Amino acid sequence: MSALTRCLIEEAAAIAATAQRLDSDQVEAALGLLDQCVERRAKLVITGVGKSGIVARKIAATFSSIGLMAIYLNPLDALHGDLGVVAPDDVTLLLSNSGETQELLEILPHLRRRGTRRIALVGRVESSLARGCEVVLDGSVDREVCPLNLAPTASTAVAMAIGDALAAVWMERRGISPQDFALNHPAGSLGKQLTLTAADLMVPVARLAPLSPLTPLAEVISHLTVDGVGACWVARDGDPERIQGLITDGDLRRALLHHGPREWDRLIAAELMTADPITITGDTLAIEALKQMERNRRKAIAVLPVVSEDTRMLGLLRLHDLVQAGLASG
Repeated sequence: MSALTRCLIEEAAAIAATAQRLDSDQVEAALGLLDQCVERRAKLVITGVGKSGIVARKIAATFSSIGLMAIYLNPLDALHGDLGVVAPDDVTLLLSNSGETQELLEILPHLRRRGTRRIALVGRVESSLARGCEVVLDGSVDREVCPLNLAPTASTAVAMAIGDALAAVWMERRGISPQDFALNHPAGSLGKQLTLTAADLMVPVARLAPLSPLTPLAEVISHLTVDGVGACWVARDGDPERIQGLITDGDLRRALLHHGPREWDRLIAAELMTADPITITGDTLAIEALKQMERNRRKAIAVLPVVSEDTRMLGLLRLHDLVQAGLASG
C-alpha cells in the first residue's frame, strides 16, 4: 500500500467514525435552525479562522448554491465592524477544531446579545466554544493524517464532510429540485439546460425581414447574405406575422441543383422554401429544441422558427446558437 493510499484510507475512516459519533438530536437541532433561516428570511453566517476559515467559506458557498442565503464572516473583521451583517434572526455556524479559537470566543457574547442562534462545529465538544453555542456538532478526530499530527488534514476533511452532509440533507428536506438548483447555476451545463429557452437564444424577428412567396431568387440570395443568419422566412399571403415557409442555405442549394441554370431567374421564394416547417414556441427549453433538431437529423434541420402561442413569428433558433450557448457540440 502506498503512503498516499494509506492517508486516503485514514481520512475516509475519520469521516466514517464521525458518522457513528454524531449526536442525532444535535444534528436535527442544527437542521431545524437552518429551516428557520428560510422561514424567517434570514441567513446562515459561517465563520472560522485559518484552515477552518477556508472550510467555512466552502460550506457557505455550498449552501448559497442550493438556495439558502449563506455568507462567510471573517472573525477578525467581525470584531472591527463587520458584525453588523449579523441579524437577530440569522443563524451562525462557528468552526474550530480546538474549540478555543480566541477570535471566535470574543464574538460569542455579541452574538448572544443579538439573540442570534449558534451552532458549533468543533473537535472538542467540551470546549469553550461548544459551551457557548446552543447546538454542538462533534467533528473530532483521533489524529491528523499529517505524520506530525499537527497540520489540519483529517479534521478539516471531517468538518467539510459534515458541512456537505448538512447541505445534502437540507436539500432533501426542502425538496430542492434540479430546476431550483439550476436557478443558482445559470452558467453551468445543468443550469443552461434547465433555464435557457428558445426565446433566449433565437435571432429575433426584428432582425429578419419577411419575404413574400413571390420574392424572386436574387432577392432571396440578398436576404440570406445581408442578414448573415443563414436562413430567412416567408410570410403568409395577407398575414405578414405568420410563417408559411423557411429558406435555408441548404434549401437554396437543393433548389438550384433541381432546376437548371436557365430556370434560375424565374425561381421565387415559394419554390425554394420548406413549406409549413416544424416550429417551436418561445418558452420551449433550448435543450428540447436541440433534441428536436437531432430527432430530425435526416431532414437536416438546423434552424427552427420560433413562434408565440398564437403562432406569430418571434424569431429563428439555429444550431449555431445552441453550440455557442454550450448546449451542443460544434
